[in-house]
Amino acid sequence: MTSIPHMRSYFDDFLKEIRLTDDQRSALIEAHERLRESLKKSDDLREAIVSTFLQGSYRRSTIIKPAAGQSSDVDVVVVTNIKEDEYTPSQALDMFVEFLEENYSGRYERQGRSWGIHLDDADIDLVPTSAPSEAFSRSEATKNALFSSLDVEALVNSGTTVDLYGSRTMEGINRILSSDDWKNEPLRIPNREAQIWEDTDPLSQISWTIEKNASCSGHYVNVVKAIKWWWRTKHPDKKYPKGYPLEHLIGNCCPDGIESVAEGVTLTFESIVALGSTKPILPDRGLPNDVMSSVSQSDYAKFYDAIVEAASFARMAFDAENTYEASTKWNELFGEEFPLAPEPESKAKFTARAGAATTLGEARFS
Repeated sequence: MTSIPHMRSYFDDFLKEIRLTDDQRSALIEAHERLRESLKKSDDLREAIVSTFLQGSYRRSTIIKPAAGQSSDVDVVVVTNIKEDEYTPSQALDMFVEFLEENYSGRYERQGRSWGIHLDDADIDLVPTSAPSEAFSRSEATKNALFSSLDVEALVNSGTTVDLYGSRTMEGINRILSSDDWKNEPLRIPNREAQIWEDTDPLSQISWTIEKNASCSGHYVNVVKAIKWWWRTKHPDKKYPKGYPLEHLIGNCCPDGIESVAEGVTLTFESIVALGSTKPILPDRGLPNDVMSSVSQSDYAKFYDAIVEAASFARMAFDAENTYEASTKWNELFGEEFPLAPEPESKAKFTARAGAATTLGEARFS
């Protein structure tokens, strides 16, 4: 797809505005590292814990900065060797009460499938799971933990700076992903409210995101951030779909081979519109369960109406004839975080941004 010159720097600046700040990212790192280290040292839990790893939007590099007055959050999965025929979901969660009281007294709460830990500048979801078979051995869990600590964007964009078991390329990493037993084996998560153990497969979500980002020239995770930002900030009264269900829908609708974030956002909006206003059924990555099951048809219909409007704005922005017109439409869509270009002179086709790239290779949306 063609596009007008010089918009890359505008999207770069917009994405900087909606990503975690350095302080927010540092707070999350400190929070999850402290939790994981404390779990390792726990006399009561040490023998039951096989491994820990990160999941969620932070791990998949699709997280955006929190709303004012809120904290960023990170999900820590704790793989245990407990047997579900010996522990009810409530008992599995209760295993962590003494640990939480000792380390996070007054700062934790029981949730349906996890423990929420609330710190001054970060939130943590501690997610207990059990491995259903011996295939998830300690060695596989260690490999799993190393893999899941990788930065998705850095992995795809660098390609040669990640060392994983001697492999420094995406090809080698994909070979590891496709050969390891744990990739095709879900973990089991305790659902206290339903009193059942359920399958969960966060590793398939992580590996799918890495592969999708690669097929989108590194733009996919930024498409997710942009659309999540639009939905949260422009429609704060409408909450659903949110979180992973929204990200999953974006992943299904964002085409491979996009050359920019602008193109990805525009085509993703239009692809969602093409699905129609009926809530779709979307099987999870690696599992048959519908990730949209918690979203009502009424909420999805409201979301769809908003998507139709957003798709129109995105198309006008992408097809705009000059930088000022394009930035104005993107600004209307995303809010004040998207910078406006200087208004062009009457005879000028567009006004170049100070310091903007002038080569054709860089003259694309980002």
